[in-house]
Amino acid sequence: MVKVDIDTITKELQAKLNAAKNSQQITNIKLEYLGKSGVVNNLASKIKQFPNEQKAEFGKAINKLKNQVTILVQQAEKDILNYGKNVDADLTIPVKPTFTPSLHPTTQTLRELNAFFNYYGFSVLEGPEIEDDFHNFEMMGVPKDHPARELQDTLYIKEPEILLRTQTSNEEARVLKREKLPIRVVIPGKVFRNETANRTNGAMFYQYQGVYVDKNVTMGNLKWMFEKALKHILGEDTVIRFRSKYYPEVEPGLSPDIQCKFCGGKGCIVCKQRGWIEIAGGGMIHPSTLQKAGIDNKKYSGFAFGWGLDRVVMNKFKINDQRLLYSGSLIYK
Repeated sequence: MVKVDIDTITKELQAKLNAAKNSQQITNIKLEYLGKSGVVNNLASKIKQFPNEQKAEFGKAINKLKNQVTILVQQAEKDILNYGKNVDADLTIPVKPTFTPSLHPTTQTLRELNAFFNYYGFSVLEGPEIEDDFHNFEMMGVPKDHPARELQDTLYIKEPEILLRTQTSNEEARVLKREKLPIRVVIPGKVFRNETANRTNGAMFYQYQGVYVDKNVTMGNLKWMFEKALKHILGEDTVIRFRSKYYPEVEPGLSPDIQCKFCGGKGCIVCKQRGWIEIAGGGMIHPSTLQKAGIDNKKYSGFAFGWGLDRVVMNKFKINDQRLLYSGSLIYK
């Protein structure tokens, strides 16, 4: 016949609780005794072995055991939470500072921008970093004999067709062919060019591409989006100007500059004494590009833009040299 030795069980439980060093260990002990397959439930499952006249007595013993186990566990949980609160300690003793890591500035900026454009209905996509010539150049209105290719010192994997992408608009070409209209996407990512690194340029850097295609999309929509996004990420006090600029994949094109955050427009080494920093480029997607993607350019229009994300990060976090973003150094001047 099964008997419930309450004293023995509670003594064993108390010994285990006394030896527990943290709340997780106490939780494990609680499950051992009060869990679905714990000691108390296992004993309770044996009540069917008793004659009817003894079941009531056995049930009372089980309830008594459960109550005592619950009280002991609750007291142990309270004790572990209060441990150290009443210790007499000198809180003025200096301690060695510890380094607390955080997200990379570029990652923080990317997440903020993704959240901003998500709010306005844009999806976030990624594109391949190893690309073919067609999607990187020709689909974007830059054939092999186009002089704009000389502005991008391309790094080739297998010349002349396989390369490291020079711009995130390579995925724009696929999006225009693949996605259903209307299209609203942003495409952040790394791009690569054979350039000598300096304060504002690098051989590897981040761009942030955006594409919007729908009926009646205008340059006014693009300017509004630029202003809204730049002030969101860099602050409402950001001073912005727009300049007409040529880009082979758009027509017309424009470039937003921001007043240098380092010198307030007076001129410094970061803005090359100009007072302004070119931060992005964009314009209306060329009708021939829409046509190549199978989109009716008489019915639909759209804009595309590409941010120089590292320059945004520099101005946001007051980092005066782009090279420091990827040098691994924890200290910059």
